[in-house]
Amino acid sequence: MKLPDPPLEQAPDTAGETAGDWPLHGLAEDMRPALAQALARGPAGLATIVSLGDGGPRPVGAQMVFGAESRAGFLSGGCIEADVEAHARTCMADGRPRRLVYGEGSPWPDIRLLCGARVEILVERLASDDAAARDLLALARARVPAIWTSDGERRFCVPLSDEVPAWPGAFSRRFDPPPRLVVFGGDPTALAVASLGAQSGFSTTLVRPKGPIAPPPLPGVAYRRDDVAGAVATIGLDAWTAVAVCGHDEEVDHQALLAALPSAAPYVGLLGARRRLGARLDRLRAAGIAEHDLAKLRAPIGLDLGGKAPFEVAVAVIGEIMAARHGQPALARRP
Repeated sequence: MKLPDPPLEQAPDTAGETAGDWPLHGLAEDMRPALAQALARGPAGLATIVSLGDGGPRPVGAQMVFGAESRAGFLSGGCIEADVEAHARTCMADGRPRRLVYGEGSPWPDIRLLCGARVEILVERLASDDAAARDLLALARARVPAIWTSDGERRFCVPLSDEVPAWPGAFSRRFDPPPRLVVFGGDPTALAVASLGAQSGFSTTLVRPKGPIAPPPLPGVAYRRDDVAGAVATIGLDAWTAVAVCGHDEEVDHQALLAALPSAAPYVGLLGARRRLGARLDRLRAAGIAEHDLAKLRAPIGLDLGGKAPFEVAVAVIGEIMAARHGQPALARRP
């Protein structure tokens, strides 16, 4: 007897309804791309957590950006976002900044935060030609760390190395260049690391010297097939770039390590068997790599999670990169 096929679950007919039902706008952490897109279409609203008491799901400095028909970011996990957006859109219309308080001392006791936190948010209107916003985006493109200072009416954005202006009532936060990830290799593990890196907010490039002409079908992943030296020179390895060497070509891996270890890149990981690590380190020493540069090599690459499947390794690698970014010394490993 043939059993009937199970009924198919129908997806919503319109993408707009799907986007409204699911807060996809909150997946991005860096609000600068959303701000650039919003300002290209007119004024934008910027909401920033400037004070936090008794914990909370989001830190001081977390932001949301509102454009004419867009929103990005999240501030609480769903408790206050709709109300913040309403205030932000009013601010975009009348130009007056707001200081919103939720939780203890809030004028809106019906808006409850399940975490019990007290959150203070600065909401400000940015004109499409706002000088501070323009400087913020320019410094991000130049990969220069910046300091943003604002009280909602008066604002500055300057390089971190400059003297930071400050005044009573102003809030300052640091903006580092967007994080980047460079992955060397072309096997399933390298593809998984690159794919997860892009999904995790890294500007990701996969390097496979003499690889296929067609790029890998990985959303958000750039591709280079030139030699290691050419790829590294074009990309640039700065203090906000992680390098994952995940190839199975010993010469390409060696050249990648020669380029990455003396660079400013704070994270360099190498995929490979532990039993071969000593010989690889000796070859690097013979090539002139200093001990202090060798000390930052993570090998074997990734946190020890026990998994060997491509995406299991990818989770271990991205987790280790994030731990290094956030200064988790207990997770640091050395060869």
